[in-house]
Amino acid sequence: MKTIDVITLGCSKNLVDSERLIRQLEAAGFRVTHDAESPEGEIAVVNTCGFIADAQEESINTILELAQRKTEGRLERLFVMGCLSQRFLADLEKEIPEVDRFFGKFDWNLLLGELGKTYREDLCNQRHITTPPHYAYLKISEGCDRRCSYCAIPIITGRHVSRPMEEILDEVSLLVAQGVKEFQIIAQELTYYGLDLYHERKIAELVERMARIPGVEWIRLHYAYPSDFPHDLLRVMREYPNVCKYLDVALQHVATPVLQAMRRNISKEETYRFVEMLRREVPGIYLRTTLMVGHPGETEEAFDELMEFVRWARFERMGAFAYSEEMGTYSANTFSDDIPDEVKQARLSKLMRLQQRISAEIQEEKVGQEMRVIVDRREGEFYIGRTEYDSPEVDPEVLIKADSNREIKIGDFCHCRITSADDFDLYADVVS
Repeated sequence: MKTIDVITLGCSKNLVDSERLIRQLEAAGFRVTHDAESPEGEIAVVNTCGFIADAQEESINTILELAQRKTEGRLERLFVMGCLSQRFLADLEKEIPEVDRFFGKFDWNLLLGELGKTYREDLCNQRHITTPPHYAYLKISEGCDRRCSYCAIPIITGRHVSRPMEEILDEVSLLVAQGVKEFQIIAQELTYYGLDLYHERKIAELVERMARIPGVEWIRLHYAYPSDFPHDLLRVMREYPNVCKYLDVALQHVATPVLQAMRRNISKEETYRFVEMLRREVPGIYLRTTLMVGHPGETEEAFDELMEFVRWARFERMGAFAYSEEMGTYSANTFSDDIPDEVKQARLSKLMRLQQRISAEIQEEKVGQEMRVIVDRREGEFYIGRTEYDSPEVDPEVLIKADSNREIKIGDFCHCRITSADDFDLYADVVS
């Protein structure tokens, strides 16, 4: 039995792809490790990210490290798949000949064939969960029909393709039976769900039916789009206590000229009204957003508008990044990347310092409150958990001091009283 090290780079959508591949490899008789600290298998598969320059660099460096290991005789075979491979297949084959074969994002059947095995269609919706067993990511669609100026995702993944609703619900039921309690719903653009299959947006119906499945404790929604947002989803968030009052919606900017250059199909005034609507329709909602600085044409005045918007919106969760010109995108073909890197980085730092202050204030407001927390792991003297307002990997955590008189099981929910806070994380004692 040979060992295959699967190494996943990039987003949670890539992780789901790796989990499906691992299930196929295990069924074919291989021993598989995932993201091992010291990969020692005879075969390595790198699932790459190709979204922005930094992610591409990380993917290439990982491939080169494994290629060196193969050259030294410590690795028999090296395969590469995923977004970077999908996008730059010919260039990679030429530049890194040590790789035995490059595959596209979804060529799992070809990869199995290269290993002398057959892809099993009966396992196409099964996967080996690599996250802690109480939560899982659930990908409901692939691809994106939006054409934002800066984004290479449609180039890599193609048009939006929804998974059939019954297939998704069957997967949820199967995962619940395996012990999964919490689901992170992911897609390149989840508000488009159902348009291709059912000729109307079906995300609200999907989430509502999922919420009715016994054993589903938390559902959290990632990667929405503000334009043409399906308002009936907000009713589901209000009415179902197991649908977390949390929405990840990438707004990118607020200045109308920048939004137009980004091809976001929304204006400054509409963006303000959208945020107001979300907070009005779902009282207590936590909003996670992503913003971009340095898109071609972003003036100092436009950046000041963005800063003022963040002060007003007081996002509970916010990330930001500097514009990176991506080959083949509308921006790369249309605009000059005219803002110096040092200006981009200065704006990014200023924006994130503002968000850090806002986050610290929001966290401090929780001191003294009682909150429901799911426990993910133990580290030293603390159990580490999250509230319904915190997604794994990207959001703040709750640190619970371990008590020898009280055992807490990983994956259990407990009620905690928040005792203190720092800029991002909370500290708590168990109440019950």
